[in-house]
Amino acid sequence: MTNFFFVCYTEEKQTMKGEFPMQNPALSDLSKEELMKLIELYSKNWLAMDGVWFQSVEQKFGMDEAMEHDAQAWRRFTVMEARRIREFLQLPERAGLEGLKRALSFRFYANLNQDECVMEDKDTLLYRVKSCRVQGARSRKGMPLHPCKPVGLIEYSEFARVIDDRIRCECVSCYPDVTDSSCSCCWRFTLERGKDGK
Repeated sequence: MTNFFFVCYTEEKQTMKGEFPMQNPALSDLSKEELMKLIELYSKNWLAMDGVWFQSVEQKFGMDEAMEHDAQAWRRFTVMEARRIREFLQLPERAGLEGLKRALSFRFYANLNQDECVMEDKDTLLYRVKSCRVQGARSRKGMPLHPCKPVGLIEYSEFARVIDDRIRCECVSCYPDVTDSSCSCCWRFTLERGKDGK
């Protein structure tokens, strides 16, 4: 846990053009197909690490304690992830819902879960995770489902705020408050315009 938070603290102070450039020359020898497979592997490894530390805290101190640390970790990580994606995609400061839609497709989770984005109208985006590896893995292991709604609100709200500070997020359906059984979770993003319509 200590190492995890140290990495978060250190990485938060870097930019994509900062002091930690890529140091692995082996990657330049890989084909596009191999790089795509490696991205999938990295994504699975990242998710496994997220689950391993959470379950370690959960087993020793209980779900409430694990959720508290999970919330704090995601509060910081989702902002870092959004900033890097925004810079990578060269999105403007206020990228709107189209920018958010594009940014969501470049998250680590997008490599692992089946999801979809639907524009309900020009100021509302609906994001649905149709299948979730986390809940699927817990179900297979006979573990209770992860009560991810409170952490999800932090995760998606803060991610959206970095992409455009006018965007607000609300939960439509997420365990334990499931209102749509056709998906693992569902979130609505609303662009709140000013009086001038901008």
